[in-house]
Amino acid sequence: MNKVILMGRLVRDPEVRYSQGNEPLAVARYTLAVNRRFKRQGEQDADFIGCVAFGKAGEFAEKYFKKGQMVSVIGRLQVRSWDDNEGKKRWSTDVVIEEQYFAESKASFESHRDAAPAAAPAPKQTAPSDGFYPIDESIEDDDLPF
Repeated sequence: MNKVILMGRLVRDPEVRYSQGNEPLAVARYTLAVNRRFKRQGEQDADFIGCVAFGKAGEFAEKYFKKGQMVSVIGRLQVRSWDDNEGKKRWSTDVVIEEQYFAESKASFESHRDAAPAAAPAPKQTAPSDGFYPIDESIEDDDLPF
């Protein structure tokens, strides 16, 4: 089984190109900075993972994904190799996107991007005995990312 699930911030806006042919296909490439749970002294605290989305998923990334945004992706690892101009063997490992989602609200992203202080966190709720939380009716449609 080849399944990858990641959540991280976009390092830059997705780069989108279209294939040649009768029906051009969108190919979006972007990099996610995925925080490490643990790190050793002197190591970076994130991994930078290349992702590629084709077709409608590529068009979606082009239209809605922006630098700094927290996204979640599901896909598969793909390893490619080729010989460069000097005849050296090169390798690339990417996540081929099957599903991609917003992992934060638009308001949260805006406050993160603008470096404005975030609103005070909501008080922590304890789960009712039935295990369900009440729905916050104060959420506006404008707060939804879709």
